[in-house]
Amino acid sequence: MLKRDITKNPATGLYEYIFELAPTYTPEGKKIRHRKSVRRKNKKELIAEVTRLEKQLLEHGELIIASMTVKHWFDRWLEDAAKEKRPNTMTNYRSVVKTHIIPALGPNTKLDKIGADKIRHVYKLMGDKGLSSTYMLNAHRIMSSSFQDALRERKINVNPTTLVKPPRKALVTLDVLNTDEARELLRYVSEIPGGARWAVSLLTGLRRGEAVGLEWDRVGDMIDLSWQMQRLTYTHGCKPHCGRKRGADCNESFFEIPVGYEARQVAGGLHLVRPKSSSGWRIIPLVEPLRSIMERYIAASPPHANGLVFTHGDGRAIDPDQDTKAWNKVLQDVFPGRQVRLHDLRHTAVDLMLEAGVAEDVILEIFGWSARIMARSYKSKGNKKRLTGGMDKMAALIGGVSK
Repeated sequence: MLKRDITKNPATGLYEYIFELAPTYTPEGKKIRHRKSVRRKNKKELIAEVTRLEKQLLEHGELIIASMTVKHWFDRWLEDAAKEKRPNTMTNYRSVVKTHIIPALGPNTKLDKIGADKIRHVYKLMGDKGLSSTYMLNAHRIMSSSFQDALRERKINVNPTTLVKPPRKALVTLDVLNTDEARELLRYVSEIPGGARWAVSLLTGLRRGEAVGLEWDRVGDMIDLSWQMQRLTYTHGCKPHCGRKRGADCNESFFEIPVGYEARQVAGGLHLVRPKSSSGWRIIPLVEPLRSIMERYIAASPPHANGLVFTHGDGRAIDPDQDTKAWNKVLQDVFPGRQVRLHDLRHTAVDLMLEAGVAEDVILEIFGWSARIMARSYKSKGNKKRLTGGMDKMAALIGGVSK
């Protein structure tokens, strides 16, 4: 039973119910009155909402009486997330939130006013900009996580991302080198200066950060992949804000590194960091033909002071993004017009191992995966030689059928 009367505003035509909440007091003892108004066009809908809020008040002892704005909430949420998320994850979060989520939702929009239409509006604007479904799905996951925290803190009554279907990830056809093309690439990089860099990725499936982060004291009969190269971003340390756009230009800038995150600075923002999972921390045997390729590379490239295996000609560390640009040049030299990403050499490496009969559990350990499904997802589709071989083996098992 409602504790107060429902009234109708003659000016707006809306039915209204007012909750009288527990007061608070200033340090001087002044009483601050708190009220929450609920308005609806339909009286029946108002009673249903008031009944729901009374239940919430009974269970939790409080109601949302002053919603935060979108900008206020996400600024605070990002600050809290930075204490536990990896720096590169936070770089991604900040970019998506500040470039797409806040502008689309409206920086001054009240958090508890965000519904399904607002969430759909975020996806529409991102789609209008030609952004990929993967990027939009990333925005959905960020919003979902943020609003779930807001729900847990009772800043909102419902997570609005649960009211809509997430963007569907589009199917992408990868351009992957087959066995013959892998041999051709290996012959080419074996003869060019610095080609050992690409031979390492082709024959071991190393990620780019793992390859450019290799140190001489971690290469012998085995390759120790306990560190990888990443660029960490500078964070403003000034209060109030200095006005400079980039954190790197702030006089009080620093690298925001969460507790338990291991990082060794190499130069500027480039750091050697630990893999994000225990399965990523692994060793790989150095065997032929990579052993000979690496030995020739070592003879031509004496170690530099920073201890890195692969560097620029003057010994400077290689930024992972620069590594990708260098790969694209090599790719066009060997296979003009092809669109094989550097990361897709991992797909080729998996195909080579499967074709050679390497067991999936061994592939898991070599590639640093914790689940067998990852090896299968990296297996390229439509490998005619492997498929034909599989069908031949099945036919041989069944044997001929007499007519």
